[in-house]
Amino acid sequence: MIQAKYTPVAVGLHWVMAALILATWSIAIVVGDMPLSPARIAGFSWHKWIGTTVFFLVIVRLIWRATHPAPKLDIAVPAWQKKAMELTHLALYILMIAIPVIGWVMSSAKGYTVNYFGLFDLPDLVDQNKNLGHQLKEVHEWLANVLMVLVGLHILAAVKHHFIDKDGLLYRMSFWQHQDGKGAKK
Repeated sequence: MIQAKYTPVAVGLHWVMAALILATWSIAIVVGDMPLSPARIAGFSWHKWIGTTVFFLVIVRLIWRATHPAPKLDIAVPAWQKKAMELTHLALYILMIAIPVIGWVMSSAKGYTVNYFGLFDLPDLVDQNKNLGHQLKEVHEWLANVLMVLVGLHILAAVKHHFIDKDGLLYRMSFWQHQDGKGAKK
């Protein structure tokens, strides 16, 4: 089945952001338990830089989506699956905004100004407050793990549609063309 595709810009933003989100989460996992060292500081710098980039890109993505609506979904799915898909996508967007913002507020509360690749500093959003910083760290980590669970479900759903349902859904968010069983592009 041929599905209408997202624009190349939307596809590019999707995959770049997916890679950056996985990278920043992985970095946090690796450096989170390291003792204080130059490697730990560098790791958290990269975590913040990538997280800030995700925040900037999600704004670009939301603007793009507002001006370029999603292509029509041309498959029959039960109502509960459609609602689950809609809620999952909404939650993904909310988390892609909330997690970097909470990380930014957390850094401000802990007394660390967020610097973006040495180019500029983001303004501190709150006054220094170590207790608030600790609480926000817990929220930031918990939401990041929720995001990873939703990303996992998103991937599993895409794999199911591609390999089990064979409904061409995965091609909507890809750079390659859908091919029929004989190798002909559609």
